[in-house]
Amino acid sequence: MIAELLPPLVETAEAFRDTAPLPRLFPQEAALVERAVAERRGEFATVRACARQALARLGHAPAPILPGERGAPRWPDGVVGSMTHCRGYRAAALARAADLATLGVDAEPNGPLPGDGVAESVLRPAERAHVAQLAADRPDIHWDRLVFSAKESVYKAWFPLTRRWLDFEEAEVRIDPAAGTFRARLLVPGPEVDGIRLSGFDGRWLARAGLLVTAIAVPRLL
Repeated sequence: MIAELLPPLVETAEAFRDTAPLPRLFPQEAALVERAVAERRGEFATVRACARQALARLGHAPAPILPGERGAPRWPDGVVGSMTHCRGYRAAALARAADLATLGVDAEPNGPLPGDGVAESVLRPAERAHVAQLAADRPDIHWDRLVFSAKESVYKAWFPLTRRWLDFEEAEVRIDPAAGTFRARLLVPGPEVDGIRLSGFDGRWLARAGLLVTAIAVPRLL
């Protein structure tokens, strides 16, 4: 699924379930989840196995994939990438930094956002109106959750370029339901890529098998 949303130069791997036994972890990784519940250990191990498959196709030997600043994965020098996991899906996407400036991927269940004000904190007023219009035509897709996923992909693409937090309200997403694309307009100064300041991120999305998947790949501009 994830490969359909990304250019061919991106190496991807995905899994729809955790195997038994789980993929082996490096000691440094295992220490991070030794007290976690079984589901958390499973998703943690499987998504790293996916990432190591993609890294191998880029010519990198297996190595620990550890969280860095704000939990973002630390990749080998010369590599950009992103990982995601939700119930029933784990995926990783990686590329050479010479080819792409950054990557962001996210997967979510195709269900409504939780209550307790979550939608209000994620969606700007214009986005709430936008998803209401989309839902009138395609009620099979939970568009509020798709906007959430798109913003997660935006943040994962944004952070390696800026090393700064990005609030949900600091980007506004517009979805093209026919093309399977989205545009995230930044409402704060964007990062520079090869000397050019970005005003937003363009991405792609799909809904399949009870999942919503989004992806952003920012090419080198020079």
